[in-house]
Amino acid sequence: MKSLVIETNGPETTRSDPVRVAPGEIEIRSGECRVAVRRAGICGTDLQILEGYAGFAGVPGHEFIGTVETAPPGDRHWLGQRVVGEINVGCGDCDWCRSETANHCPGRTVLGIVGRAGAFASHLSLPAGNFHAVPDAISDEAAVLVEPTAAACEILTQVDIGPRATVAVVGDGRMALLVGQVIRTTGATVTVLGKHDRKLQVAKDLGLTVGRSTDDIPTSSFDVTVDVTGHPAGLTRAMELVRPRGTVVMKSTFHGETPITLWPAIVDEITLVGSRCGPFAEAIALLSSGRVETAPLLAATYALEEFEAAFTAARTELKVMLRP
Repeated sequence: MKSLVIETNGPETTRSDPVRVAPGEIEIRSGECRVAVRRAGICGTDLQILEGYAGFAGVPGHEFIGTVETAPPGDRHWLGQRVVGEINVGCGDCDWCRSETANHCPGRTVLGIVGRAGAFASHLSLPAGNFHAVPDAISDEAAVLVEPTAAACEILTQVDIGPRATVAVVGDGRMALLVGQVIRTTGATVTVLGKHDRKLQVAKDLGLTVGRSTDDIPTSSFDVTVDVTGHPAGLTRAMELVRPRGTVVMKSTFHGETPITLWPAIVDEITLVGSRCGPFAEAIALLSSGRVETAPLLAATYALEEFEAAFTAARTELKVMLRP
């Protein structure tokens, strides 16, 4: 067994010395299953964790597909199955958990983010209640994108987007391309706005309308805007482009503050929506049907020991994965 461990947190973790691959046993928590990780994806949040986001030290990583190796009595039907897993583990007793919203449980742990070792390891520990079986139609590489696709699907549970809506996705990275594809399933007119020609070409090849975020686009042009840039300036741009009484969805998580002028949101009665984790079943259905494509997003896969090269690639490429 082996894990990629962040020894400390803060700006110094961008260097290689506080991050290392460590051999040794991986704790499997009581009542949980041991999962052998087949692939793990590097996302923007993981890169922000290296910068100190959430003050996390330990094993990062939350996008994964794995095979269940051990399970407690009552969960052994999962043995040998390919699974993806929801990343929030609640206490099971609070009102949030009873209403099946463990992602807001005040005592929750979050895989590779809060109080729980993550997926950048040969094995991880999760309760069987977090698992979703992966159909044969979905490859390992595509399955890694179930979690971020689910996060994209969450937007549709929060905002009423119909076929007459106009939507701007601000950003052209891996998450933006998933968000654009998911919102397109509503029949809405979706425009992806970015600054990287290569990534915008991928969006165009996926059938999405594209533009440059620096283009002279009239303000108040869209019913809904989604900030998926991973940078503070993205929210400002999203607020410039939304119409009065429109909705701005905030998907970016990053280490640091977002300086923003809020009086336009008050004057124009704009709704700001924070959006995080989402429904896995809907994501699996979209990936299985091909309504959300992942192959054009896949950039490279690295061994766990090649994490430095993998993190470097993930800062400029689309989806980069680790193979523990």
